This record gives sequence, C-alpha cells and structure tokens, in this order.
Amino acid sequence: MYGIEQGGGAAATNDIAAKLSIAAASVSGMVRRLADQGLVSYERYRGVRLTALGRRAALRTIRRHRVIETYLAQALGYPWDRVHEEAERLEHAVSDELVDRMAAAVGEPVTDPHGDPIPTREGIIDETRHRTLSDMARGGRARVKRVSDEDSELLRYLAHIGIRPGVVVTLTDRAPFDGPLTLQVGRGTCQMGPALASRVMVELLPD
Repeated sequence: MYGIEQGGGAAATNDIAAKLSIAAASVSGMVRRLADQGLVSYERYRGVRLTALGRRAALRTIRRHRVIETYLAQALGYPWDRVHEEAERLEHAVSDELVDRMAAAVGEPVTDPHGDPIPTREGIIDETRHRTLSDMARGGRARVKRVSDEDSELLRYLAHIGIRPGVVVTLTDRAPFDGPLTLQVGRGTCQMGPALASRVMVELLPD
C-alpha cells in the first residue's frame, strides 16, 4: 500500500488487489481490518490511505525486508534475483534487534541490492522520485539508481546486460514509434524495449 501511495496518492482497492494478486473482495475485508487497527483510512470513491501509525508500520516492514535482502546479498552471497523472495519469507519472523545487527554487519547500507532506499530505525526514508531510462534523450547519459525487484527473470536479464545500480549508461539511439532504445553500457551495447526501460530508474547526468 505504501508503494501504491508513492506512485500517485490514495490506493484504490482494485490497485491493491492487482498488486497482491488477490480478489477485490478479499482486499475490502483486509482494509476493514486495517482500519479497525488504525492503520489506514478509507473513503468511498477516494481510496485507501495509510494513517501516521500505518506509515510507521509500513516503513518498519520495508526496513526489515530491504535490510534482509542486503544482508543475504552481501554477507551470504545470494544473487540479487533471489533475495526478494527470501526476504518476504523472513521479514515477519525476525526481531528488530536482529535486523539492526544485520544492518550493522554489512555497514549500515542506505539502499538494498536493487537500489531501493532503506528506512532508518527512526522511520526516515529517501523518497526521491527518479526518472526512467525511457525519459532519456538521444546522446544523454544517466546513472542507474533503482530497478524493479518483483521479477527475478528480469533481474537476471539486467545483470546479464550489465544494468545495475551505480552503472552509467548512454542512450545512443532510439527507434521511432515506441521502438527499442540502444544503450552503451561500459564497452558494450544493448537494446531495450520501452516497457523494460520504464522499470529502470535513473539519475540524468549533465552532458
């Protein structure tokens, strides 16, 4: 729900259902239970919003998830395309103390392996909105900041072509009519369709 809100305000029940791959009727019951706990507010036709209490709870869970992902990758050598599912299994089973110890063990990271910001213990998170590869102009340069972590096959492909947070890319060509983008990545080049390019968030660099 936090992620949907970040994408554009209140979360519609249909959006939540699609995100969780469950029926809309199940979402309605879940929203009522969360509202009873003071975690969300709901107005008909206006959608669902996290309350201050709900936002704190969401950021606590996000911190757990992303710290676990980072620990798995850095301390245990897990590939970045496998840490998301492992973290989802572990995030509700570990204590805050263990999460803090994991974070300390890998140097108090500020982002996870996919570039997503990790909230602090106090619930502070970097909410910078980045552009995407699709926003680049021909000849432009950008530094990869974040990539979508929900598709492990996508992550394996991005790793194969050298796209990771921190990598600088140059858009050398853009085919017309929503055709593929041609990118220079290091000494090599690759092509990427607009749908995939929209899932890679970047910081545009000066010429």
